[in-house]
Amino acid sequence: MRKPKMILFDYGQTLVNEKIFDGVKGTEAVLKYATKNKYNKTAEELQAYANELNKELGRFDPEKRHLFQVEVPNSMFSKYLYESQGIELSLSSEEMDSVFWDAAAPGTPTDGVEEFLEFLKKNGIRTGVISNISYSGKAVTKRINDCLPDNDFEFIIATSEYMYRKPNKHIFELALEKAELSPGDVWFIGDQYQCDIVGAKEAGMQPVWYIGAIDMKYEQKEDVLTVKTWKELVDILGELD
Repeated sequence: MRKPKMILFDYGQTLVNEKIFDGVKGTEAVLKYATKNKYNKTAEELQAYANELNKELGRFDPEKRHLFQVEVPNSMFSKYLYESQGIELSLSSEEMDSVFWDAAAPGTPTDGVEEFLEFLKKNGIRTGVISNISYSGKAVTKRINDCLPDNDFEFIIATSEYMYRKPNKHIFELALEKAELSPGDVWFIGDQYQCDIVGAKEAGMQPVWYIGAIDMKYEQKEDVLTVKTWKELVDILGELD
């Protein structure tokens, strides 16, 4: 294992710890901008319908999400959801993403990540982000910049903009092209084993399994570099010097 020239991060539960998703709160926030609600649909009714659609699509199943390797942008999903229910909104699709997301799942930086990013900056290690996410790239960038205003990310890849989801190799190849680096020069840090760890490993990157924000049981993998705190990773990088 050699010191990386660049470290790429997952977003959710890696850089930012999001509160438990509450789709009703998100939909309530969006409905405040309704200029027409033909059938007087409530947030609860709309979210129930959204859940049915997501189930049909096979999205968000924690046991199978790594098998779903093509992203459905939220702009497409929301456009169908609201228009099919006779609702018109005064929000652009990007505004809708942020309004919904901020209400449904507010986020805060994971413990110690700000200090870790500062450490990387001081040591000349470049950084970027690849996130499996249906929200627009602008919404994701805004969320990350709001939570981590001193970040030095060279790029933030939201899969909503590029079709492919981790663990598909194409999304990792895109990041390598943007970075102009070979896989062996890059580490990828994420919390989701199949999408982040297996995907990065198959792309030739050094995977790091960050479990500091995981609120669930996990099975230790002997062949995977696993850390619970960002300080652990600082120490590991220090040893590589």
